Amino acid sequence: MNARTEETNPATKDIDRWPTIDIVKQINSEDKTVAEAVSLVIDRVAQAVDLIVQKLSAGGRMIYVGTGTSGRLGVLDASECPPTFGVSSDLIKGVIAGGYKALHSSVEAAEDNSEQAEPDLDSFRVSSNDVVVGISASGNTPYTLGAVEYGKKLGAVTISISCNPESRMAVAADVSIAPVVGPEVLAGSSRMKAGTAQKMILNMLSTATMIKMGLVYSNLMSNLRATNDKLRRRACAILAEEAGIDAEEASQIFKSADEDLRVALLMARAKVSRSDAESLLAKFGNSVRRALDSLG
Repeated sequence: MNARTEETNPATKDIDRWPTIDIVKQINSEDKTVAEAVSLVIDRVAQAVDLIVQKLSAGGRMIYVGTGTSGRLGVLDASECPPTFGVSSDLIKGVIAGGYKALHSSVEAAEDNSEQAEPDLDSFRVSSNDVVVGISASGNTPYTLGAVEYGKKLGAVTISISCNPESRMAVAADVSIAPVVGPEVLAGSSRMKAGTAQKMILNMLSTATMIKMGLVYSNLMSNLRATNDKLRRRACAILAEEAGIDAEEASQIFKSADEDLRVALLMARAKVSRSDAESLLAKFGNSVRRALDSLG
């Protein structure tokens, strides 16, 4: 099967002869089409989010699986969730063919090993409680396809993110998200438009899931982990703005909450003690919104 991501782009023929300004203008022009392509599969993204929320709310996990650029994008998105949403690093995992080395070096041959996907998923104890998200530009990468098929065999919800609606992975998965971005500026260089489309979709999957699980208050990162000075300043700024207090008071409350923004927000907004705030968060799944709503 000839993947759409391998086609030659007639708009960039002889691009190696072009002036630099024309090269970068054409790349930019091609990139502008990606958001529109993704917009045409938004209903599938929403369907996937609702399934992910069901599984994660019941104690399951989401496992991103991919090779090369696709695998690195999955690992990237998974690694950003704990500091952004305050969740366990076990909730969303990224699996890349070739392991850690493949994150910073080319281990492209690993993508051809469909049988390796099974032991890799077994190492994470994937079960019917989980969601397996296969990420592959062509949708036919043996390793990633093997992971989706094995996930389905285990009873997990399976989601395919590709740029080829007719791919084997799209057919195998419970939900296929397949924006058609067209041929790349450089034929087959799927780190470009296909990679951009995958990143956009991963942003939506994780962010919308966390919002639906109550781990965002309004449009604020209420559950962020303040692990460095920049994030401490951001947390205090969020607290000051949302509670209508000055920076000094926000800093004091934040410190008294042991630098837990969720607790600080409840202390400042609901005028409760730290222990009461912690109890409310435990009762309402660490959701500041649900805790505040319970108080009227």
